[in-house]
Amino acid sequence: MTQIIKSRKERANFTIEQKLDYAKLMVNENYSNKKIIAISGAGPSAVTRWKKQYLAEINGQTPKSSKAMTPEQQEIQSLKKQLWRAKRDNEILKKATALFAVDNQNTL
Repeated sequence: MTQIIKSRKERANFTIEQKLDYAKLMVNENYSNKKIIAISGAGPSAVTRWKKQYLAEINGQTPKSSKAMTPEQQEIQSLKKQLWRAKRDNEILKKATALFAVDNQNTL
């Protein structure tokens, strides 16, 4: 009895810039999803997702769970991350200050 081993297709990795370029071709140059699939070698769901994300970003929506494609949305994501870190650092400093205040009262 011969055993057949099926191998998975190698997963292609695309940079944000490549995804943006393909999305722009679909939106601005009216390339079809099938044409982008043929050019890029990406799967149909990935190509559809890139186009959907690009359209959302140019309409001002910042992606929540994925990395932004457009420079404007990338900057917004970066600023949100900086703000989150600053708020976290503030909370840590408030707690540390409270601990020091309590400790100083106990030593007096």
